[in-house]
Amino acid sequence: MRKDLSFFGSFGKRGLGYPVDELTQRMRGILGLDHDWRIIIVGVGKIGAALAQYEGFSQRGFSVVGLYDSDRAKIGREIHGLTVRAIDDLAQDNRERPVDIAVIAVPADAAQRVVDQVIAAGVIGIMSFAPIQLHVPSKVTLNAVNMAMELERLSFALSNRE
Repeated sequence: MRKDLSFFGSFGKRGLGYPVDELTQRMRGILGLDHDWRIIIVGVGKIGAALAQYEGFSQRGFSVVGLYDSDRAKIGREIHGLTVRAIDDLAQDNRERPVDIAVIAVPADAAQRVVDQVIAAGVIGIMSFAPIQLHVPSKVTLNAVNMAMELERLSFALSNRE
C-alpha cells in the first residue's frame, strides 16, 4: 500500500502507519472529490429519473443541478425538486450557471447528437449510459458505462470463482 501511495506523494511515517483523517483528505484531493461538482442529467426516462433521485451523489460532492430532455411530455415535469428543461435551453443555462459534468441517459440513436449538443454548450465532462461508441474531441473527458459489459464482467467473475 505504501508503495502505491508513494506515486502521489509522501504519506504517513515508516513504522507508524497513516493518520487516517489526513490520508482521507489527501486522497479526496487526488480523486478530485475535495470540491463540489455540478452535474446535469440529460434524458429523464427510467435511468435518468432514477439517477436524479439517487441520494449518493450529494453525499460524495456531486450536486445534480439540472435535468434536460427533448420529449415535450417530460419538459416541465418535476423530479426530486428539479424541473425538467428542454435540451435546447442547455447552452444558455450553462452560460449563466456552468456545470462540470453531464450524465447522458438517452437511447443509442440519440446519444451522439445529445453529446454534441452538450459539448457545444460548453460541458467537457461526460458520463454516458448510452449503449454506443461516442466520439468526442480531445478536450472532453468521456466515461462510458456499458451495463451489458458490466454484467458480462460479473458473469465471468461468478463463473471463475475458486
